[in-house]
Amino acid sequence: MIDLTTNYLGLRLQNPLVVSASSLSENLGNLRRMEDSGAAAIVLQSLFEEQIDIESDRLDQFLEQGTHSSPESLTYFPDMTAYNLGPEGYLEHVRRAKAAVGIPIIGSLNGSSPGGWVEYAKKIEQAGADALELNIYYIPTSSDLAGDEVDRMYCDLVGQVAASLHIPVAVKISAYFSSLPHMARRLELAGAGALVLFNRFYQPDFDLENLEVVPNLILSTPHELLLRLNWVAILYGQIKADMAVSGGVHSGLDVLKSMMAGASVAMLTSALLKNGIGHLSTVRGELRKWMEEHEYTSIRQMRGSMSQRAVTNPAAFQRANYVRVLSSYPLKPSA
Repeated sequence: MIDLTTNYLGLRLQNPLVVSASSLSENLGNLRRMEDSGAAAIVLQSLFEEQIDIESDRLDQFLEQGTHSSPESLTYFPDMTAYNLGPEGYLEHVRRAKAAVGIPIIGSLNGSSPGGWVEYAKKIEQAGADALELNIYYIPTSSDLAGDEVDRMYCDLVGQVAASLHIPVAVKISAYFSSLPHMARRLELAGAGALVLFNRFYQPDFDLENLEVVPNLILSTPHELLLRLNWVAILYGQIKADMAVSGGVHSGLDVLKSMMAGASVAMLTSALLKNGIGHLSTVRGELRKWMEEHEYTSIRQMRGSMSQRAVTNPAAFQRANYVRVLSSYPLKPSA
């Protein structure tokens, strides 16, 4: 009998497939289809810091000040009062989501500064969420801001939110820290029960005809999984917090690799946007089939088996692999 169960944020999940935050979870019917197709937990779409700021009129004041230098600055932000149902609508959606499905519902806050986060984190907990994911999306652009200040900002934010809640907190971060292992440990000490690796920064594009900076959404590809596998494998055993792989998970094999690196769960969104919610069933079937064919009896048995601490050549995660890769590509003979 194959045991697909795993533990994440203190929650016992039927399998490691978790749907990450996206607009797919705005619809209750979609949530039910996710559960029926094999999702073990769902991260709801994010409530954004900008929405909370609008609620307290602080963003309106900020944007009004910005118009003195650039009237177009008002157009950079969409109508955040209605996006994702708005702050109060979001809380009601959490309540309805909990009533609609029997699997854990994880709320999501997206931003970079304390603001009203603590207040709304409490409200999301009161609405019935089983856990909270902090999606810290911050891009330092000032040469006056030192790296240790950015690190401290992350830890202070996590500490304030985690200390105010009784439900566990996961932190979704980027890979862009000078010492990711050290930062991971600091976030754990600040109260993070899990780390989600990694946030995908969406770089804007240039519209050359209209000379405008425009949004550009590109769904993830399986190639992006490699960065996640590398860091989960390095961090496994160095921190006690759970880890989730997010970005590049499209198949059962991707889930297997994530577990062997040391993750507790693998998160999907792009694969569902491309293939439909029913793709979850395909991924779960691929996962089970591979385990049966290779005589694995549980997720627990394989977890961390390909981590840096477990493989025979730990240097493969460091500079040795860099040199090996550079010398592995054959040079085509000239005509």
